[in-house]
Amino acid sequence: MQGLTTLLILLATSATTVSAHGFVHKVWIGSKTFLGNTPNAEPTGSIVRQINSVDPVKGALNPFVNCGNDAQLAEDIADANPGDHMAFLWTGGDLSRWPHNTGPMLTYMASCGATDCTTFNSSNAKWFKIAQDGRDSQGNWLQNRIFLQDNIAANVTLPSNIAPGAYIIRHEIIALHLATSLGGAEFYPSCSQIRVGGTGTGKPTSDELVSLPGAYSDKDPGILVPNVFDTPAPPYTFPGPPIAAFVSGSGSTPSSHASAPGSSPTSSPSSSGSSSTKGKSCKLKRASTTAPASKRAVEVKRPRHISRVMRDLHVAVGTLSGRH
Repeated sequence: MQGLTTLLILLATSATTVSAHGFVHKVWIGSKTFLGNTPNAEPTGSIVRQINSVDPVKGALNPFVNCGNDAQLAEDIADANPGDHMAFLWTGGDLSRWPHNTGPMLTYMASCGATDCTTFNSSNAKWFKIAQDGRDSQGNWLQNRIFLQDNIAANVTLPSNIAPGAYIIRHEIIALHLATSLGGAEFYPSCSQIRVGGTGTGKPTSDELVSLPGAYSDKDPGILVPNVFDTPAPPYTFPGPPIAAFVSGSGSTPSSHASAPGSSPTSSPSSSGSSSTKGKSCKLKRASTTAPASKRAVEVKRPRHISRVMRDLHVAVGTLSGRH
């Protein structure tokens, strides 16, 4: 018994040490593809604000929870229209499959006001939420689809009545495989710069706007989740504000997904959680191509099963202590 316990501790330490991380490698708006810069590589023109590390942001009050680790202003802006489909392809640091499978995906937007988003300081942004996804109707995390399949991207639909203007759109994964302990949650935010056209009038109310950091606490029930691996899956409470009311009232979203050129639409189950909005949550789609490798390697290839290791370890430790 003592030997097994020691082995489990070593596995936990090893798993934490080699845990793989990642970033947004591609963004689609409709049929247009935009490449993100590999973290800490020589930057090129992009709509995605480049981060300097694939490591997660730790701590809900960490200033990097805003747009990622030391995120830099991006050079480009992409044109979009109300109701457009966007998609975000998350990969490991070496462009392998996304390495985590436990936790929600959330999407925020912030107006850059009269300022061009290429010069807008996002630490001053006031964010409103447009989408969030937790588990599907079978209790599986939607994030798990990205973990299990290559080149699957998370789709988000821009509000169909959003007012025109310059916006930063912030797509975020919160990995909860270590969130059984305070401070264990891993935040992966990514910010892209867009310009929305059209004649919409939809805007958030002042009480729907939040600052990041500021919207989250390390003790929030959706960030500190001691029962995250329990079965059956317990209800999940999304952190942050509810989805802005004008988003949920802007009409239904088409049931088909926007797909990259050469790819086919994929279906996804409905999400579950404390405040999801029908038709406005992240979906999944299959990406069509792989971008060229970056100029500088930034991370040694690591195992992609860290979340599963931690889940099985949690069960094994529980068995030893008589909890399972």
